[in-house]
Amino acid sequence: MSDILELVIVGAGPAGLTAGIYAARAGVAPVILETLGVGGQVSQTVDIENYPGFLSIDGGELAGKMREQAEHLGAEIRRAGVKSLSRREDGVWALETSKGEILCRAVIAATGAVRRKLGCPGEEEYAGMGVSYCATCDGGFFRGRDVAVVGGGSVAFEDALYLSRICRKVTLIHRRDGFRAEGTLVERAKAAPNIEWKLFRRVREIHGTDGMVSGLTLEDLKGGADERIDCDGVFVAVGTVPESAWLGWNVPLDDGGYAVVDENCTVGDGLFVAGDLRRKPIFQIVTACADGAVAATRACEWLGGSL
Repeated sequence: MSDILELVIVGAGPAGLTAGIYAARAGVAPVILETLGVGGQVSQTVDIENYPGFLSIDGGELAGKMREQAEHLGAEIRRAGVKSLSRREDGVWALETSKGEILCRAVIAATGAVRRKLGCPGEEEYAGMGVSYCATCDGGFFRGRDVAVVGGGSVAFEDALYLSRICRKVTLIHRRDGFRAEGTLVERAKAAPNIEWKLFRRVREIHGTDGMVSGLTLEDLKGGADERIDCDGVFVAVGTVPESAWLGWNVPLDDGGYAVVDENCTVGDGLFVAGDLRRKPIFQIVTACADGAVAATRACEWLGGSL
């Protein structure tokens, strides 16, 4: 029979790592499950300037510091993907993972979200062949070349600014002339001499030559003619999709798939939700960390009352 752990945290982004830090400090031995790399989307960000205590810090470095602190305090990080979650009749939670079944008394879901896709012709065909969802991961392949960035949020502008430092030209494509991005990012992008703007446009199709991206067809949302632009790569930053499918019916979800959980991060019966997986007005590193602290505190209180 499998051992029953006290607390399993699913996801090793800022919410999950912070939850691990708080749980370990409370005397609970948390196990954190992660699939690819520790840090989540934070590790894909180059310059973070809005996290308290740092004028600027690389996302990978910040994620590494969080991991170091969590492990130093006693959190255990395991590599495993979670496929599903269920609750047994005895009240124990069962997680079906890529490494087998894991049983525990309490679960903190902190799997966050992944980049949303455009859904246009050519996107799947040229994924990894010029279509990318991570500028810091793949930008180096396009050094000195022409690329496009699709989106109007902070991530899109961070990607465009990063790429503008290594690429010949960056075309920023957005459906409107208003942006969700932070004002400072927008002003920096406007000041960058090699960022070109294509507003009121939508990517209709991604084209390729010899198996690699070679250009885009842009739809004019004001009713003008379609436009073809040449580029060697396109970086998609049009929002995120929560990684919530594994939760099944255990957590109420909104139409976008985000968990509907209040500021206590508590679902009930030893299940908690933290970070970008939870529906909330602001998705930032600092709010993910706050969720992790709250979820871990509530989980430890629940465990103390249930043991």
